[in-house]
Formats: sequence, C-alpha cells, structure tokens
Amino acid sequence: MLKGFREFILKGNVVDMAVGVVMGVAFGNVVSAAVKGLVTPLIGALGGTPDFSRFTFTVNGSQFMIGDFINSLISFLSVAVVVYFVVIVPMNKIVNKMKSGKTEDPTEKACSECLSLIPIAAKRCKFCSSVVKN
Repeated sequence: MLKGFREFILKGNVVDMAVGVVMGVAFGNVVSAAVKGLVTPLIGALGGTPDFSRFTFTVNGSQFMIGDFINSLISFLSVAVVVYFVVIVPMNKIVNKMKSGKTEDPTEKACSECLSLIPIAAKRCKFCSSVVKN
C-alpha cells in the first residue's frame, strides 16, 4: 500500500504541481506585499487617503472592513494581469504557431539506409555511401 502511495507522490506531475502551488503562493504573497506597500499608498496619495485598510463602515454595531477587501481585490487583479500577460499570451502565441503548421524549410533529410541526417541536395549518403532518392 505504501509502495503505491510512494509511486504516486514521486510521479512528475504531482511534484510539478506541488512546486507550482508553492511558487504561486509565494508569488501571491509578493504581489500582496507590493500592493499593500506600494500600490495602495500611491493610489491613496493621489486620492487623499494613504491606507485603504483603514476604510470601514459600521451597520448596527458590526464593522465592515471594506479597505482590506479593496487591498485583496487590487492584489487579485494584479496577479491576474501578470499571469495573463506573462503566461497566457505567450502560450497562446506558441499554440497558434504550432497549429498554423508553418514550419521552416528543412535543410537535412534522413538517409533511407542508415537513417543518418544528410543535406537535402545530397545524391549519396556521406556515412554509408548509398544512393539517396530525392
């Protein structure tokens, strides 16, 4: 039973996913810190309030921390923008390029006898000297 669990854990996909989650959390923390320490004060300086986390309103004795929500929303939007422009847009370009079928003209071909790569214009293989058909 433990052998199967060990094989599952050591699969590349599980390890890659775990690393991705850890990196995602770390990246989210960096963006949250940047929003809290740089973006929010900058917006606050322009708007007159230096810290959104202090924005609150009270209804029937219950205090609503709307400022923390605004900080979290700015952090989320910042992460979403970065992920979109750094990951999604380049991946879409790569996928579209692969789907379009545009390939570069090959400069080499495989010899039919020994499967070595030889120039396209070659009449004989330079490795096995067999006649190559074009």
